[in-house]
Amino acid sequence: KSTFLKILSGDQDPTQGDVHMNSTLRLSFLKQNQNAFDEHTVLNTVLMGNDKLYEVMTTKDALYAKPDFSEADGIKAGELEGQFAEMNGYEAESEAGILLAGLGIPAENNDKLMSDLDGSLKVKILLAQALFGQPDILLLDEPTNHLDIYAIQWLEDFLMNFQNTVIVVSHDRYFMNKVCTHIADIDFGKITTYTGNYEFWRQSSELAQRLRSDQNKKASAKAEELKKFISRFSANAAKSKQATSRQKQLEKLDFADMPTSSRRYPFVGFLPEREAGNDILVVENLCKTIDGEELLKDISFRVNKGDKIAFLGKNDLAKTALFDILAGDLEPDSGSFDWGVTITQSYFPADNSKHFDSGELTLIDWLRQYSEDQDESFIRGFLGKMLFGKEDALKKTNVLSGGERVRCMLSKMMLSGANALILDHPTAHLDLESVSALNDGVQRFSGTVLFTSQDHEFIQTVADRLIDIDVTIQEDIYSSYDDYIRT
Repeated sequence: KSTFLKILSGDQDPTQGDVHMNSTLRLSFLKQNQNAFDEHTVLNTVLMGNDKLYEVMTTKDALYAKPDFSEADGIKAGELEGQFAEMNGYEAESEAGILLAGLGIPAENNDKLMSDLDGSLKVKILLAQALFGQPDILLLDEPTNHLDIYAIQWLEDFLMNFQNTVIVVSHDRYFMNKVCTHIADIDFGKITTYTGNYEFWRQSSELAQRLRSDQNKKASAKAEELKKFISRFSANAAKSKQATSRQKQLEKLDFADMPTSSRRYPFVGFLPEREAGNDILVVENLCKTIDGEELLKDISFRVNKGDKIAFLGKNDLAKTALFDILAGDLEPDSGSFDWGVTITQSYFPADNSKHFDSGELTLIDWLRQYSEDQDESFIRGFLGKMLFGKEDALKKTNVLSGGERVRCMLSKMMLSGANALILDHPTAHLDLESVSALNDGVQRFSGTVLFTSQDHEFIQTVADRLIDIDVTIQEDIYSSYDDYIRT
């Protein structure tokens, strides 16, 4: 999918075929290189989303800055001013500021250099750059990655009101349901388009596949019946005409094309080794300050048996700090937490890099570290569930992609037999099929779950309780996510 968008944008050439676009239209593509604009201010980075406007603006400003400004320069500047006005240049900075504010970037950052900002802000600024200036065609490759749920909600509203063409790749099912009017399914080596949103496509494609399968089953049953008749009576003179007739029927049977799909679903299943008692977790007055920033202050809550709690809030560092403390990876400044004596927990951290420091290990040897059963076939079974079959299981951990690392961590968690799961943004880096499998696995899990996520569908279908943290606990309620955001 990413390759297809790069071809549409002109960043990559196709092996064969052509892409034709009206030369009067402006195409904008969400850029992925966060460091490409480090020498520019935030505001200018956004304005560079419309390269023609930015060129006019910088050329005009350079003319006015000349110490020997001539009459010819004045004429040229006047022409540029006209072009600038036609391109709504005088509203450009205001529009850029509105985009940045909508994505949660305070105005005091506008004049800062991009090099002074962290990666999470750069991602939002590059998204604002792509959206800037009402492009005729907007290409977005995983635009919700690394966005918080508030920025995602703003982007959903922006795109719903956007009047021009949007082509988006996403693994966020709720986002696609809300934004998309058509689905282009890249599978079986071709692209098939459907009118409707993601849910309509899913139901339509599953129905079409089921109908093809049913048709083939009926045709196969009929073929077996005809073959048996032909085999039994082909040498019988009295039945030879009937056998010939059956042979013609057999040749005319229509089998629906059932190509092999490129779509692969892992299996995610967490089975607790023991049932949890009634005492799960008690947190009392936890406080934590990191690098001078107070992240947690007097955090207190009790987890009840079977709770599946989504932790909300704009500061991801605060939620990660809380999870690190509860997992025993970080000491609180003050306060306490107590897991029940029957509880065993397994932690999926937002940053899993420390688990893959020993880069020379194969996946089999890496997972064997966390398994009581050391038999290779047993280990391969768990890796196979996560789509690491045969040769893939011999990959070294230092060559894994982000999504492959996530699947390895999920294999480790499935081996643990824990009855409490702590998940910090587990859907990041996963493709749509893996997100769906993880979603189903966590829904089926009979134990306790504490999690954060930017995936609306994941929160809505998993959580039965919501805790909103902004230094202190702002709200703690038993509610569905949809009901919560409506209020």
